[in-house]
Parts: sequence; C-alpha cells; structure tokens
Amino acid sequence: MSRRKRSSKDEADIEAAVYDTSDTSSGETSSGDRSVDARDDDGEHVERNGMRCVVVVPVPAERRGASTPLRSAADRVAEAVGLANAIELEIAATLTPRLNDPRPATLLGKGKVEEIGELVAAEHAGLVVIDHALSPVQQRNLETVWGAKVIDRTGLILEIFGRRAQTREGRLQVELAHLTYQKSRLVRSWTHLERQRGGAGFLGGPGESQLELDRRIIQEKIERLQKDLVEVVRTRDLHRKGRARVPYPVVAIVGYTNAGKSTLFNRLTGAGVLAKDQVFATLDPTMREIRLPAGRRVILSDTVGFISDLPTTLVAAFRATLEEVITADLVLHVRDIASAESAAQRADVDHVLADLGVDELEAARRVLEVWNKIDCLGPESRDETENAARRMEPRPVLVSAVSGEGVEDLLAEIERRISGRDEIIELTLPASSGKLAHWLHENAEVISRHTDETGATHYKVRVDAGRKARLEAKMRSPT
Repeated sequence: MSRRKRSSKDEADIEAAVYDTSDTSSGETSSGDRSVDARDDDGEHVERNGMRCVVVVPVPAERRGASTPLRSAADRVAEAVGLANAIELEIAATLTPRLNDPRPATLLGKGKVEEIGELVAAEHAGLVVIDHALSPVQQRNLETVWGAKVIDRTGLILEIFGRRAQTREGRLQVELAHLTYQKSRLVRSWTHLERQRGGAGFLGGPGESQLELDRRIIQEKIERLQKDLVEVVRTRDLHRKGRARVPYPVVAIVGYTNAGKSTLFNRLTGAGVLAKDQVFATLDPTMREIRLPAGRRVILSDTVGFISDLPTTLVAAFRATLEEVITADLVLHVRDIASAESAAQRADVDHVLADLGVDELEAARRVLEVWNKIDCLGPESRDETENAARRMEPRPVLVSAVSGEGVEDLLAEIERRISGRDEIIELTLPASSGKLAHWLHENAEVISRHTDETGATHYKVRVDAGRKARLEAKMRSPT
C-alpha cells in the first residue's frame, strides 16, 4: 500500500480530532470533539466549562447471589454528579433508568431513549453523561438521536485525570490512557474522511485512506509515549532502589476516591497536599518521611483514589505509580466509614488491590483498615461502628483526619505492624565509634544505653531485619 509523507497540518488535524468519540465504522462526523476542550464544526476552539448536561445513571438489575454489595441508585447518582462537577459541568437534570436488558445499538430501550431526548431538548443540554460503558456504536447512535455530545463513564474519568495530572509522569500516563481509549473511536471532523491518498498512475493502487493515516499517527504517538514512560519507570525504580539502600519502611495510603486519604496524609506529615471534597483531588503520588512515636522513620505515600468500574486503561497506565502499593511494607486502606456505601467501596478497593497482586491472604498481613470520618457519625452510629471494629480481626483503627482524633492510635498501630519484623540486639561500642553511634540513633530504636568506666557504651536496640545486616557490616569497622 502506498503511503504519503505526513505533513505538519495532518499532525495538527489529528490532535484536534483525536478526542472525538464517535464510531469508527462510519464516515459521519461527530457533533463535538472533547467534552471539556473541543472544536466546533468550523474548527474554532470551544470552551466547555459550565456546559449544561444531563446525567443518566443506568441502574442494573439486582443479581441473585452477587458477592459484591450493590450500590443504591442515590449513591450512584451522587457519584456521577460528583464526577461531572469535577470538570465544572452544569447539571441540568439526572435520570436513573432501569437497565434490565442492555440494547446493543443504544444501551437503553427505545422509549427511554426518546424520553431522554425530549429532556435534552427541553433543557438545552449540549452534553449527556452516561454513567456506564458505551461502545462506539452506542455512542454514535445516541449522539445522532439526541443531537448532543455523549460521553460515557470511562471518557468522563479520563477527562478528570487529564485535568488533574500535574507531574510529567502523570500527564504521560493520562495521555497514553486517553489515546488508547480513543484509538478505536476516532472519526475525522472533515468531510473527506474516506478519501484515498497516494498511489501513482493506474498501477499505483488506491493508497492509504485518511482514516488509516489517522490511526497510524495515533499509534505512533502511543508508541512514543510508551517509550517515554519506560524512562519514567526506570527513574522510579532507581528511586525505589535508593530508598532500599537506606531502607525506611514504606507505608502506602489507598482508598476509594474522596475517602479522606490526602487529608489524613496531611495530618500525619504536615504536608500541603491538595485535599478537597472532590473526586480525584489527588492524582500524582506524593511521598513524605515521617517519624513514628518511638523515633522510627517511615516513608508515607499518598496514591490516586480508586473508584468502581475504574477504566482498565487507567489501571494499566498508572501501574508504575501503583507499584508503590505493591512493594509497600504496609498499606493503609482508608475508608469513609460515615458513608452508607462504605462496604461497597471497600469491595471496589479490594478488587483493584487484587488486580495489583495483593490477594486476600496477603491483605490480611499487609493491609490495615483505617475507618475515617468518625467525626461525621452520630452517637448511636459511633457506638455501632466501634462495636463492629472490635469484632474484626485484624482490628481497624478509627480516626478523624479532620480533627486528629485517633491519629496517635494509628501511628502506634503502624509502628506495631512495622516492628513485627524487628529484632532486639545488644552491642557495645567503644568511645571512638562516633559515626556508628550516630547511625544507630538514626536507623534503630535505642531501647537502653549506658556507658561504663572505660568510656564504652552498651546499647540495647530494636532494628529492622533489613538493616541488621548493614549494622553487622558496620560493626566490623565501627569508626
């Protein structure tokens, strides 16, 4: 097949059209490009902030014998509205149609599609958010019927991630996920979609179609991003190995989005990480060193919030970031215990942890549940929650990241968990071993010490198993 050389205009056109989410099997153009940052039919920039939208939350039929708690319709609507608000959309209306028999062409039944169409027209909404995964065909058909842009749950989450990522790594991961998602949905916004390019004379063949060219450009961009991310992962591995040489235990904070992870992180570290009552307020990982009550240093890592039906493209893209969870010595699973959906949210987080390789048996050893927002509980609910915690093994820690209640108990429990691998040893250092004495105070918990008449100091210390070998090596040359 003949191929022509790509021009800079082609690159620019692809950049403008890549976020269009209509079906690729058709030559139809879309009613818009991006839900937040797009171009209109004339190619002019369109600012989507404040766009009026209708939020549709299809409620699946209850499954008999389902092990995962089924969320209430009200919670699903609240979460979908929260996602829409995260990119400053104006909510005109919300609907919760029953989804008993998903239709291949439109997801919803004909009557419900018509009803939503009338509402979209009446509310002058330019966007419909479907809190469900849509195929390209379903998305195109619904856009055609409603005369409005349609975005599904995955696309909406990708939009939020695209806005919130701040570091180079975060932006690369989001862009890769976005391109991977959009590749199968690409449609060009110009009319010569199927026009053939290339070919020489009647023997040259039809050449490469514009759509094929678009897809090839996108694939090349994906490959470049993947190469860039390889370098990012290599750098992260070097940082991880550097921490291993000074092996402070790593404690990773995970949890459902908006459970209060960043507020707790700030409470424990004094850091200024963005903490808002907003989904996905934190995307880029943040790490800080903290000291536990007995003086031990640990590294605390704040990670991206999990959510139900998290797009697989995002889980894959953020795997390098989430490896901090996989390799952590202890994982703090922060739960919003005041939420009526706390059990369902826990199931979603457990599912993501399992996907990352933290199975149920390992979770019992490495995961500590932190029941946050106890300040939001009434007296009766507080008593019930405390009784429930006492019956659990391992027992969760109840805290309020806002007020600080329970934080000292949490730090003590972190220390107890981390110290489970420690060893208590006794050693004597001569007066000339100043460097080793300093190292000992920095890297071990000194339980007791006393100096004899010769000037030698006798220590009893608790030391991490990983640092014991380094201590023994230093003892061979104690100066």
